[in-house]
Formats: sequence, C-alpha cells, structure tokens
Amino acid sequence: MRLGLAMGYGGEPMEEVLPVIQRAESIGVDSVWSLEEYGPDAVSVLGYLAAVTSRIELSSAIMQIPARTPAATAMTAMTLDVLSKGRFQLGLGLSVPWIVEGWHGLPYERPLRRTREYVEIVRRAIAHEDRVSYEGELYTLPYTGPGSTGRARPIRSEMTPLRPHIPIHLAAIGPRNLALTGELADGWLSGMYAPEHETAILAPLDEGIARAGRQAADVRICPILYVAHAPTIDAGREKLRPLYAHLVGATAPGVRNTYADVVTQMGYEGAAHDIRKHFSDGDKPAAVRAVPDRLLDEVALIGPVEAMIERLTVWRQSRVDTVILLDRDTDLLEAARAVL
Repeated sequence: MRLGLAMGYGGEPMEEVLPVIQRAESIGVDSVWSLEEYGPDAVSVLGYLAAVTSRIELSSAIMQIPARTPAATAMTAMTLDVLSKGRFQLGLGLSVPWIVEGWHGLPYERPLRRTREYVEIVRRAIAHEDRVSYEGELYTLPYTGPGSTGRARPIRSEMTPLRPHIPIHLAAIGPRNLALTGELADGWLSGMYAPEHETAILAPLDEGIARAGRQAADVRICPILYVAHAPTIDAGREKLRPLYAHLVGATAPGVRNTYADVVTQMGYEGAAHDIRKHFSDGDKPAAVRAVPDRLLDEVALIGPVEAMIERLTVWRQSRVDTVILLDRDTDLLEAARAVL
C-alpha cells in the first residue's frame, strides 16, 4: 500500500509546509496532493514543488472541472508533467454547487455528462495523436454555436507531452458518479471510506469497472483521511465529531447529501437520520452528539500515533492503493510508511 500526504485547504505558508513535504519525500512517502477549493489553486503550488522535490509524485486533489476548459486542463497537466519529469497525477472533480455557482458563476448542471465529456477531451488532447475535435452534448470542439466566427478548425497542441497518458483520478461520492469513475478513471479520490464496509462502498465503482470491461486493478482507490492527534482516542473523536456532523447533516435546497448516503450504506442509517434531523431543526450540538464513535474510528485516524498505526494495519488489508493523510506530523508519516 502506498502513502500520500494531502496539503490543507485555505493556503498554508510555504515556509511551514515545505519542510514537511521534503521530509515526507526523504522517508519514502509516495505522493503529495495539492487541494483546491476557493483559496489557493492546485496548480501553482505543484509547479513550485516540482522545482524543489525530485522523487515524490505531485498530484492535484482536486482541480475543479468548472474552473477550467478541458483544453486548459490538458495544457496544465502536460506542463506540470514536464516540469516534474513525469511525476504528475491529475485529480479532477466537479466541486459542489455552492462553490461552482457562488465562486465560478456557472450553473451546476448535468454533472455526469460534463465529467464524461471533460475527461474524454483532456485525454485526447494529452495523447497528442491528432487535432482534437469533439461533438458532445456540452462541449463541441471547434465551437460552432451562437456567436461563432465559423472560422475555427480542430487544433493539436504545440507541446509534445512527456507522457501521452497522464493518470487521471476523479473525486466522486454519489453512486452514479462513482460508477462513471469506474468506467473512465485511473483512480478514485474518496472523502469517506472504511475498510470494514468497502464491499458496499465499492459496489458502484465495481459496476462501472465491469461495464467498461476493465479490471479492479485498473482503478486505484485513494481515500483522503482526516487525522486528529490527541492523548486518547476519545479526545481525538471529539476533535472530529463536529466535522462529520456537518458532512452528514448539511442540507441545501435541491441538493442531495451524498455523504449521508455513504454513511447509510455503511450501516449507520439511524445515525444519519438523527444527524440530519438535528441539523434541520437548527440543533447543531445535538447533531454533533449523534455522530457514532464507531463511524469516526472507521473513517479517520484518531488518538495517539500508536493507535493510528494499529488502525493502519487494518487499512493495509483493504483494496486501497494509496492512503492520503491530511496531517503535518512527520513522525506519523514515518511510522505509517513503515507499517504500510
């Protein structure tokens, strides 16, 4: 099993995080993942890291699909791959409606169709085999719709890629999105995973894999784990309980909470119902109290380092390819690298 390190949301001073990344590289951590929400972009950070690291894989988690055209993403991926000498992995995702509409000013519509077409165009552009033309329901290259000059023709990148196939990981959580990941992607970035429930969790992914005539090994499973250091497991649970209450309980008009669906798949239907009810009633403290201890134990790493390492021995027996830790403790990274 491989080990990854996730950078945080909201931006971290590079002088603070760079020593952690360089230490991670020196002890054999396999990859670092640059997160993107509505603060720092995932790309600039990776371009910088390409110059100050030499071995660790550089990955985006995620580059937001609505923020860039497919061609812009292909250009960025090829450039980062060259700068890193073939160490780049492209993580893509749709983000969430309130960011897409509130930050990017675009409608959050037809997410499955958009993801499929987007990935297909990115792959064609990176492959560099021919001029890229595409007739999709959402994307058309060259563009011939309203306002078109009518003069465009298919284009082939001026840049010869270092690799004609750059691994693409998709961030997905809903069952249809997860099945699409099984069809299209080289890897799945998961935000809610537990080895004890992976048969249920992976059922949609495996459906997509089978539908595309692929093998399970064709899709790397890469969950991002929240980490809560504390003197005891109970204290670690209390650090993460509000976060998971929000993930499971948050509601928005016309938007399905797929985290609640995953928790239900894992056998916590009653808890998910209670958390969501408390949230809708405006009683967030009750929602926090309703998060089960066992759920936190299964989906996160909590407590002292020794307890986390013991928990990772369970993850090692799962189908997970890369465990990505959202943490800055190099002692934990070193111990995790040893056990994995």
